[in-house]
Amino acid sequence: MPAPLVEAINLRKYFKTAKGMLHAVEDVNLKVYPGKTLGVVGESGCGKSTLGRTILRLHQATSGQVLFQGEDILKYRKKDMKKVHLNMQMVFQDPYSSIDPRMSVRGIIAEPLEVCGALSDKKEINERVEQIMELCGLPANHANLYPHELDGGLRQRVGLARAMAVSPKFIVCDEPVSALDVSIQAQILNLLMDLQDDRGLSYMFITHDLCVVKHISSEIMVMYMGQVVEYAPTEELFRNQLHPYTRALLAAIPTVDLSRRNRERHTLTGEVSSPINPAPGCRFAPRCPYATEQCRREYQLREVSPGHFVACNQCR
Repeated sequence: MPAPLVEAINLRKYFKTAKGMLHAVEDVNLKVYPGKTLGVVGESGCGKSTLGRTILRLHQATSGQVLFQGEDILKYRKKDMKKVHLNMQMVFQDPYSSIDPRMSVRGIIAEPLEVCGALSDKKEINERVEQIMELCGLPANHANLYPHELDGGLRQRVGLARAMAVSPKFIVCDEPVSALDVSIQAQILNLLMDLQDDRGLSYMFITHDLCVVKHISSEIMVMYMGQVVEYAPTEELFRNQLHPYTRALLAAIPTVDLSRRNRERHTLTGEVSSPINPAPGCRFAPRCPYATEQCRREYQLREVSPGHFVACNQCR
């Protein structure tokens, strides 16, 4: 197996609040391999987006390491991050608020080329913008339009084109299709997969839609309240869920198959623990029907089969 392109080691991100430290990301370990997609799933507020932004240093990590091609980018100075961002980009969830409404499509796509110093000649920049627009399915006559003149699908293509402008190797996709209609979602997903096949891109794909993540991901990481509770290859996770939270997530997927109308339900009860100054141990314990005192004291992600990790004391 090739070396990972991106790796996070014991990554933490805390935010200071009036009531104490909010533990948004807690001891996360992950690997993203060249040409592969790591899906990150979990309910709203579990730390998925914060994790993606911390990996790209849009948030400064509290502790841990982020390795890109074996080098810890958390040690880089701010000016050195321009070179890193030529290889690491992000597509944001909201295709309108993430782009400048005062700039044309051409200006939005050209901006990272100018900021990162990838190109300096205006003619070369315009040629590059035209190439990227064609690559991302944007009509050439839209170059001088402004974001308010585009629909949601086209705006998200602009966001993707902006990320692709500097020819990155790794892209964090932060719920890039959640704000779009189903038919447009399929177009954007197919575009992402085509770009991956054509350019060998690696993705970290953040979503709460398990049907989407199954379609696009090579591996899936499940998060709950800042912690990783399960991590496995996609087929293995959908075939053999080990953590109670993962089972509950998959049981909640809507189905039109009448033969499955009597399938087992996994209803979660109990209070959601606070991420501010949390107690040690598994944060899912207050809602877990199998929790023991050990669960409330100890949290550890264990490999229970090749490539399949779970943070559950009942799974050995």
